[in-house]
Amino acid sequence: MTGSGALRATGRFPLLEGYAPRPGTADELIDGQGRMRPVWQGFISALGDLKPREIEDLFARGTNYLRDAGVYFRQYSNDPAPERDWPFSHVPVILHEQEWFSICDGLAQRADLLERVVADLYGPAELVRGGHLPAELVARNPRWLRPMVGIAPASGHFLHIIAFEISRNPDGTWFVLGDRTQAPSGAGFALENRMATARIFQDPFPRANIHRLAGFFRAFRAALDGLSGEAGRRAAILTPGPGNDTYFEHTYIARYLGMMLLEGEDMIVHDGQLKVRTVEGLEPLGALWRRLDSEFADPLELDESSYLGTPGLVQALRLGTLSMVNSLGAGVLEMRALEAFLPRISEVLTGQPLKLPNIATWWCGTESERAHVRAHTSELMIGHALAADLPFELGATTAQGDGFRARAQESIDAWIEAEGGNLVAQELVTLSTTPAWENGRLVPRPMTVRVTAARTPNGWTFMPGGYARIGSSDDLSALAMQRGGTVADVWIMGDVPVSAESMLGASSSLTPRAGALPARAAENLFWLGRYVERFEGAIRLLRAYHLRLAETGDRKDPRLVKLAKYMEIFALDVAEPIPSALSGLLASGRSCAGKVRDRFSIDGWNALSDLAQTLANMSGTTRPGDSAVHEMGVLLRKVTGFSGLVQENMYRSIGWSFLAFGRALERADALSSILAAFCDADHPQGSLDIALELGDAVMTHRQRYPIEASRGSVVDLLALDPNNPRAIVFQLSEMIELSRMLPGSSAPGRPTALTRAVMPIETQLQTAEPGALSSKALLKLRDDLANVSNLLSTLYLR
Repeated sequence: MTGSGALRATGRFPLLEGYAPRPGTADELIDGQGRMRPVWQGFISALGDLKPREIEDLFARGTNYLRDAGVYFRQYSNDPAPERDWPFSHVPVILHEQEWFSICDGLAQRADLLERVVADLYGPAELVRGGHLPAELVARNPRWLRPMVGIAPASGHFLHIIAFEISRNPDGTWFVLGDRTQAPSGAGFALENRMATARIFQDPFPRANIHRLAGFFRAFRAALDGLSGEAGRRAAILTPGPGNDTYFEHTYIARYLGMMLLEGEDMIVHDGQLKVRTVEGLEPLGALWRRLDSEFADPLELDESSYLGTPGLVQALRLGTLSMVNSLGAGVLEMRALEAFLPRISEVLTGQPLKLPNIATWWCGTESERAHVRAHTSELMIGHALAADLPFELGATTAQGDGFRARAQESIDAWIEAEGGNLVAQELVTLSTTPAWENGRLVPRPMTVRVTAARTPNGWTFMPGGYARIGSSDDLSALAMQRGGTVADVWIMGDVPVSAESMLGASSSLTPRAGALPARAAENLFWLGRYVERFEGAIRLLRAYHLRLAETGDRKDPRLVKLAKYMEIFALDVAEPIPSALSGLLASGRSCAGKVRDRFSIDGWNALSDLAQTLANMSGTTRPGDSAVHEMGVLLRKVTGFSGLVQENMYRSIGWSFLAFGRALERADALSSILAAFCDADHPQGSLDIALELGDAVMTHRQRYPIEASRGSVVDLLALDPNNPRAIVFQLSEMIELSRMLPGSSAPGRPTALTRAVMPIETQLQTAEPGALSSKALLKLRDDLANVSNLLSTLYLR
């Protein structure tokens, strides 16, 4: 790339003024002769018609969409809130479809080769026996799983989905930086990248000729269904859980594909089959898309310290009752040392060279290779041979990295001799660059494209673009999101408009899928309802306290003493305007919601997140009295807004029934406790008004009872009035209706065990007089409600 070439390009397009790729580096926008690649011209022309401020406004659309959609990644740090906004690079990478088809052809060859290699490593081991792979390299790799040797996959294939990291050489050809076979990520984020760019570039031109992503996912979903085997067995996705850095992607893909998202504890191996614990009992699984590293999948036969897996999973694979995507142990293919042998293995197994070469690699297992490394240290990246990470993700192993320099200062010869076969050396690479928008202009930044391939009955199919990693600087390690890298959409552009694609194929059935609800998901929805209601109750208590504190200024007022003592039960310290226990309640609710992100609306999650941010902003600035009253009012409006959102918008599935049941049970229990505490015989004056306030019934009481509040009127309204949506009897009626939606009747038309448990409690209240509900009776009612909660757990959540 010459300086004059850059000037020729920018002369026609002012937007590119100063855009100058580094000499000796390929660029996606400008070719080696300094000319703009034709596939970019329409896009740059359209962008060039806008002012920088207009471009910024367009890009803000994409950023706002991602924020509103709740797209995030989890950054490794000691920060207690490690979720970060998705680092989106707004300018897409654009490739012509003919170039893309050539790339996919080369990667399909590589995918078939990797399949043959892994089949050999867990089968006849001819590659080791023939000297094409060192035995010690395989045997010492922690991702080669000895218990999997000899287990033939039920599907007939070890690999079903692979991701390849590729970049362009200075001469314009493409090469492979690494293979992802363990639990490749990026497909779900690619969908969100595409959604974000669709919000930015809404004119017909940029979108009409771009290949859609939906067809890839439709084909892969059909392939997963085909792996499930006999009718009645499902395909599901296995996730490590919310602590994983790509958990959002797992939830997004599960929602997009309409699949169950499971954790290891959701499943059990029973009668040689993997089954999921649902609220209706055990249901068999036929296929599992694994997003969990292999070694953690089965604590019985693999890593015994794992809490993420399912005991007996390997046995189910051994019996052939389950198809695993990808097979356990497939991560062995990610060791970097394999790339040193892959070109020769391709010649041996297929008689053909690799169409897309990988980085030139030397395994430091022989003296000749170690001598090569000593002679070319400044030109190589050196790291551990068994590592699965790509070189540019391990800054400490590059020639520019601090870790490498420290080793070099000690003695590079001594290090190589000491590590020997544990080291691999790879040629230093120069990644191609692509335009990125920084400080109001386009600048070239290093990039790699992640290409995802999925196996279907017709062979490998490739997601057409969708995901590129963009470096924040010329340092290769800066490609990683953990180090400031960003992610861009990749457009595969045709010369004519492409056909529209969606998840609904031409022969797709409109019959809804029967949705099984895992017991863990039901438990989290149930407790989400309880925690949110408990949080609302705590807000009302704090508001009632600070309202009276503002009126009297006397913490020794009998009403304040009564409230303070009552709140001690819930660890609400009135000395803190925003007690830490309040944050704890909301954190518990968000934790439950986070574990069912695949079943929870984006708006609902955003409402909870906004509530948490509002509460955090109040901490440290709120003062006792009027200030706290105002802040509690803000929180109350937001939490009731969330509850209304769920009530109005959530589909009336079994999952919603558990959430609503938990909310009703918690409200009935809280009101029973409030009435027992504030309507007892020796309550201080004004306690009945507090009870009405906590029950959100002050105005209703004034309308229905033209007298001052009495114990009888308060109990009648808050406990026995079937038309009061906050009354205890109303909650019990709700619980009966909800229980009828849950499985478990012993015969058609017969009530469930849960229904039979709630009905006598409701009947007792329906026939009770206010005077009969003493504090003792109300506390007995709380015991009855606790028994109902325990019964629900026994019936459905274990």
